[in-house]
Amino acid sequence: MIDICAVGEILIDLTQSGLTEQGIPRFDANPGGAPANLAVAASRLGAKTAFVGRIGSDGFGDYLRRVLRDNGVDASGLSVDPALRTTLAVVSLDERGERSFSFYRDPSADVNLSAAELPAELLRSCRVLHFGSVSLTAEPARSATLEAVRQAKEAGALISYDPNYRASLWPDETAAVEQMLAPLPLVDILKVSDEELPLLTGTDDPLRGSSLLAERGIGLVFVTLGADGAFFRAGALTGRVPGVPVKVGDTNGAGDTFLGAALSRLVRLEDPLSAGAEALQDILGYANRAAALTASRRGAIPAMPTQEELLRFSEGEGTVGSC
Repeated sequence: MIDICAVGEILIDLTQSGLTEQGIPRFDANPGGAPANLAVAASRLGAKTAFVGRIGSDGFGDYLRRVLRDNGVDASGLSVDPALRTTLAVVSLDERGERSFSFYRDPSADVNLSAAELPAELLRSCRVLHFGSVSLTAEPARSATLEAVRQAKEAGALISYDPNYRASLWPDETAAVEQMLAPLPLVDILKVSDEELPLLTGTDDPLRGSSLLAERGIGLVFVTLGADGAFFRAGALTGRVPGVPVKVGDTNGAGDTFLGAALSRLVRLEDPLSAGAEALQDILGYANRAAALTASRRGAIPAMPTQEELLRFSEGEGTVGSC
């Protein structure tokens, strides 16, 4: 039994790491892609994870497969496209470590994932199936992702969704919102940032916005609030886990770490959707700490903590914020 199977994009984040003496930006080739990030984050924190996606037949693709395996992620669902290259995302950072993205992806291997390539046995043997909205931006990946969700749900898995909005991948905001909202009837656990909440609900109030999302049948809603921590809703039960900001090195991957950490704890429960307030406070406090430790370092996957690192960090720093 796999605890968490993530479906979607895996790519190279060319992340700005500084400037040369001549003022020319330097970029590191970091492994990334939100679902892949989450699979690694949860694996490093003790969950048994798998990833389903598509890479190119190139050096970057070989490297990404190796990264998954080196981090304990089952990569048997990672297929190779013989014609298209592995996706690249250029991640530029401002003085606060906040990101902007430029994708080299039209076409590329991750978008070419098809339903015919889905590993049915793997999808039907996971407790949680996780996906994001980047793989919903184009066909055939959109249909493949939604088919993976349906197969896993039919087999009894909980469905986790992160509608992480990347404006440059959509023709316009209206099309983005339509496609990002479409899977919600299938979703059990939803994580949104404070930037995505108003996009999907029309309000920036976590209490009101999460209520609107819960009305669509979503059992658990998490709203990340940066250094202010995180908000949760489980039916009528709501709460906020406060946070303390850390010195940010790079926020890339922090949100994926947050949800990966939360899911790694939720899958230990007999019924994650029935978790009480105390359990959710504890789980989101843990997720906040993991996300903040990631944000305090550079890169996405390279910055994600192990269980031992997180324990040491928690003992030394206490509760910290999420991103």
